[in-house]
Amino acid sequence: MRAIGHLYGTLSWGIVLLGTVHMLTTAALTGGSAAGRVWFFGAGIAMVLAGALNLLNRAYGAGAVGVRRVCIGSNVLMTCFAVAAGAFTNAGPAQFIGVLGLVGITTVLSFLRTTA
Repeated sequence: MRAIGHLYGTLSWGIVLLGTVHMLTTAALTGGSAAGRVWFFGAGIAMVLAGALNLLNRAYGAGAVGVRRVCIGSNVLMTCFAVAAGAFTNAGPAQFIGVLGLVGITTVLSFLRTTA
C-alpha cells in the first residue's frame, strides 16, 4: 500500500509540474488573442492547484474528510475537462494519453482510502 501512496504523490507532483510548464509556455505563445493567452495561463494555475490539492489529500486526507471529498470532486472535474479540451483542440494521441494518464490515474488513486 505504501507503493500506491508513493505513486499518488509522484503523479500529484507531475500535475504540479505540468501546470507550471503550462504557465511558463504562455510567454512563448504568439498566435491567438491576449484573452486566449490569459485562459491558457489560467488553465496552468488550475493544474497546479489541483496537484497541490492531491498532495494535501495524500498528507491529510485520512483525517480531513472534507479535503478528501473536495480533492475527489476536483479530480473528476479536471478529468472531464481534460477529455473535453483534448477533443475540442484535436490533441494528438501522445498528448491525450499523457494528460489523461496523469490526471485519470490520479483521480482513481484519490478514491482509495489507502492513499490518504
